[in-house]
Order: sequence, then C-alpha cells, then structure tokens
Amino acid sequence: MSTQASTKPHTMSHLDWLEAEAIYIMREVAAECARPAMLFSGGKDSIVMLRLAEKAFRPGKFPFPLVHIDTEHNFPEVIEFRDWKAKQLGEELIVRSLEGSIKKGTIRLPHPDASRNAFQSVTLLETQEEFGFDALMGGARRDEEKARAKERIFSFRDGFGQWDPKSQRPELWDLYNTRVHPGEHMRVFPISNWTELDVWQYIEREKLELPNIYYAHEREIIERNGLLVPVTEMTQPKAGETVTTRTVRFRTVGDITCTCPVASTAANPIEIIAETAVTDITERGATRMDDQTSEASMERRKKEGYF
Repeated sequence: MSTQASTKPHTMSHLDWLEAEAIYIMREVAAECARPAMLFSGGKDSIVMLRLAEKAFRPGKFPFPLVHIDTEHNFPEVIEFRDWKAKQLGEELIVRSLEGSIKKGTIRLPHPDASRNAFQSVTLLETQEEFGFDALMGGARRDEEKARAKERIFSFRDGFGQWDPKSQRPELWDLYNTRVHPGEHMRVFPISNWTELDVWQYIEREKLELPNIYYAHEREIIERNGLLVPVTEMTQPKAGETVTTRTVRFRTVGDITCTCPVASTAANPIEIIAETAVTDITERGATRMDDQTSEASMERRKKEGYF
C-alpha cells in the first residue's frame, strides 16, 4: 500500500467560499477599524453572523460587542433567543431601545400604535455616537431588496449617518477602504453575497438553533393586502376582517406591526430549503408591510440612516 499523501485537490463548496469571504471581511473589520460592533437581533441572518464570528475569532472573545436596536415591538420568542444566545456565547450585548429615544423626544411617532421599524435609524445613530462605533456589521444581503442590491460590502456613511449610493467606494480585488473622519462610519455586510437559500443551507450544515417561529406553527392571522397579518395586541383585525387559524412560519422577523408570516408546513431546515428553492418572491416582498408603501421605501430609509 502506498504511503504517499493523496494529491487529490480539496474541492470547496459554494458555502465554503461564502464562509471564507465572510470570515475574511470580519477579520478585515477587526484589523482596520478602531471600534467596531456587530448588530444582533436574534434573527436567522444575525445568527449565521455569530457562527461566522466564532469561526473567525475563537477561542478568543469577539473583538467587538453585540448591539441590538430594540423597537420593543419585537416577537417575544426572538428577544428571548437573543438574550439566551448572547449569554451562551459569553459576549457583551448592548441593547438600546426606541422607547429611550421617544422619551428624549428625538423620535416622535405619528400615533402611539404606529410601526416603529422606520424609526430605528434614529436610535441606531444615537447608539453609534454614544459608543463611538466606526464600523457596524450586520446581516443584510443583496438579494433581499433592490436598495440593498446597490450597496457595497463596506458601505460608507457620512457624519449624519446618511448613505449616498452615488458616492460609495470601489471594492476592486476585494480591497476595502475603511478610512473615515471623526463622526463618519462604515456599515459592513459580510454576508452581502449570500442568498436566502444559502443562509438556510448554512443553518442546516452548521445545525444552528433558531427561534421557533421560523418553523411551521399554528397562528391566528388576518388576510390583508395579500399578506398574512398575525393577530397580536398591536395588530388587531379591522372592521370586516376575518380571523382564521393557519399553519405558517416567518421567513424574516422584525417589528410585529410590519412583519408577516407565510403559509407553510416546513418544520425543519431541509423542508425550508426545498420551499425556498422554488419561491419566486423575496422574503421582504412576501413578509414586510413597510416595504410595500412604494418602490423607493427602503432606499429612502437607508439614505436617512436605516441599516
């Protein structure tokens, strides 16, 4: 029997390539930025980001804190998972609430029951200024929405936190310019090149735990404008609407007042992968009421400082 080592080259899967790119970007942030942070909401994309950070920096601690901008209108299952996961990892979790900005008067809601999702940019910018963060990493992906597709991996924000798609820096040969003046900062998207299908394939491969609302469960809903609106204290049926119980799951999670589930019986990642592979509607297009107000909804919010 030959004792020579095999010369057969190692073949990397597409997930291996995406993972390696994301780890490289995270390490670039840690090396080049003075005070980075990672946004962590307890959602599936930020959970994938945590696993990538583990692979990039363990056995040491993360060279940045975790940050969540809490609307206080989040699904309780997600918030419970957020706190549990941060404690399990032993990482610092900084939580800042829109309620604090409302009390300060920097956020003024049009009415008490209004969706708070669009106002997150105010509290996010206040938190960025409070801690002096010069880079904020998050799990946004280009396939989610048209405005996100325009964004660079290292997205420059000016002293007002604003994004100008016409003045973004080139990223030739994976070289990133992270220099900012005082008050400016970068938003960084390590999984920008991933798709929803990639995320679920990675969740399955890595056996990642998620909040249970990502999987099929029975829930009271209202059919409204082509969406399945969950019945909650904040989203009550209007006159003439009928409440029904459906088997649903959430493709994305966010503010209760604007996040909807989809009809599904998928109870595990493999079944969700099969569903995702054949869908022709983006996850935000199928689930987010706030993105359906106009074609430019997301782009307008991003120019105002939204993540």
